[in-house]
Amino acid sequence: MTSEKQINGFEQFNLSEQLNRSIADMGFEYPTDIQLQAIPAMRSGVDIIGRSQTGTGKTMAFAIPAIEMINAQKDKSRVLAIIMLPTRELAIQCCNEIKKLTKYCEGIRPVEVYGGAPMDRQITKLKRANIVIGTPGRIMDHMRRRTLRLDSVKLAVMDEADEMLSMGFKEDMETILRDTPANRQTVLFSATMPDSIMSITEEFLVDPLIISAVNKNITLDNIKQSYVDVPQGRKTDALKLLLHYFSPSLSMVFCNTKKTTEEIAASLIQSGFNADALHGDLKQSQRTAIMERFKNGSLSVLVATDVAARGIDVTDVEYVFNYDIPQNNEYYVHRIGRTGRIGKEGNSVTICSGRRQVISLLDIAKNTKSNINQIPVPTGDDINFHIAEDNIRKVSQTLKEPIAQRYRDMVNMLLSEGNSLFDIAAAALQLHFRDKEIKILNITAEKKQYSENGIKDYSKIMLNIGRANRVAPNHIVASITEKSILHGKDIGKIEIYDDCSIVSVPTDSIDEVLDSMYGAKVCGKPVKVIPYEEKRKDSGRLRKIHQDNKSHNKKTHGKADSKNKGGKKGMRRSSARHGK
Repeated sequence: MTSEKQINGFEQFNLSEQLNRSIADMGFEYPTDIQLQAIPAMRSGVDIIGRSQTGTGKTMAFAIPAIEMINAQKDKSRVLAIIMLPTRELAIQCCNEIKKLTKYCEGIRPVEVYGGAPMDRQITKLKRANIVIGTPGRIMDHMRRRTLRLDSVKLAVMDEADEMLSMGFKEDMETILRDTPANRQTVLFSATMPDSIMSITEEFLVDPLIISAVNKNITLDNIKQSYVDVPQGRKTDALKLLLHYFSPSLSMVFCNTKKTTEEIAASLIQSGFNADALHGDLKQSQRTAIMERFKNGSLSVLVATDVAARGIDVTDVEYVFNYDIPQNNEYYVHRIGRTGRIGKEGNSVTICSGRRQVISLLDIAKNTKSNINQIPVPTGDDINFHIAEDNIRKVSQTLKEPIAQRYRDMVNMLLSEGNSLFDIAAAALQLHFRDKEIKILNITAEKKQYSENGIKDYSKIMLNIGRANRVAPNHIVASITEKSILHGKDIGKIEIYDDCSIVSVPTDSIDEVLDSMYGAKVCGKPVKVIPYEEKRKDSGRLRKIHQDNKSHNKKTHGKADSKNKGGKKGMRRSSARHGK
């Protein structure tokens, strides 16, 4: 065992006693593939191109040589290493890793700089820094302010270079490199090698050594990959059903845009889920707070974009849900690689809507050699069955524990009143568990089909949007059919007033329509939808809507209203009939 450790352990690098102690404290025994290749190469001083994904141990691969080249006595306040990363989270994570490595080393002062944090604090820290880790944009800010000088830099590292380029940092990266000495050592790590990467390597790297390593922490074999196919506009409902059914303690939901993350997180919160959104527009304090909650388990559902999720290192994520189809194969691997870490089993579910999205996902499966199977969307009955099974386990466990005498006395009193033991037990279960049951509408592959004569009973709903917002019947129909199970022909009469719209929908679907229209938009504007009865036409509820818009109507429709002869003043109306 000892000889194997001498061959394969960090001892082979002949590190200082201080570094060996730090590495032992961090719990690492053996170097990773990328560390075995990069550390000796960087020590030799050659430029390096490393093809490696997140989680392969890159930070230690370039951090150890960077630390070793700094003379603690001579280089106390000169920046000798500059490390560029695409996101604030990665910059913080990288700096923390270097601080752990230098726990017993004197005179090594790593400082992270990134947008969204106070500039004055960073300026103060930079005065004594000899390793600077940051995003290209904020590094450039300090260069312009002359609070960061790079004329002493011996090592420049670009980590996640492909991601920095996709975020538009190419010019910043080039400017930073040009501001460093020509004889510096340059190291570039990237998961992919697009043409833009090659152009940077040709200009700024000299005879680079190419190394590559696979991510052993991301093992697709440990991840059960599935997908569901749901009707257009029902993805959010499907996500909620999946979360209810699988009940993961920690899960991540990936979206392609910042806007979608906020909308999905808000909808999940409204439905009682412990969720929050993570994207690039948040302040750093907000991002840090969200990540702390997710890491300590007080936040169970993290809705994120691909870029914002870079650098997240949480080992206990049980499920990854792809709300949007990933933009490429690498994004898919990065996403689902958040689960199934350190030998644990993981799960991923991609939510597709329509044949085109299914084909896109199957192409990804082919390119990543993944086995992605279709699963049915769980129904409300499925979910409640799972809940019942969980409740039975809880009761069974309680039966194995001592039962207090006061509860036994209560049972005896109920028996003396003529109740059976069976009814007493059932009543107790109902009293304890009924509030925890899930009442959820099922999602099926097809929408409801109504025959021409099958629907005789219509009820009305009211939307707080009308002609003042340039709404037409087709806009309302499009929104309702996208969100609900109805077809356009199922919608009855539509009456559009200046500041509200009344829509007739099948009575047996009105509850589903009201639920599904929560958070809906018409003509890009959020709408509120409530039940409407004819006798309420002049009620306080409708009058309040009119009063709220009174000022707007006078300005925009006063002249038209004075000429209008077809009804009450301020209540011009257009109507349409659908499906009749």
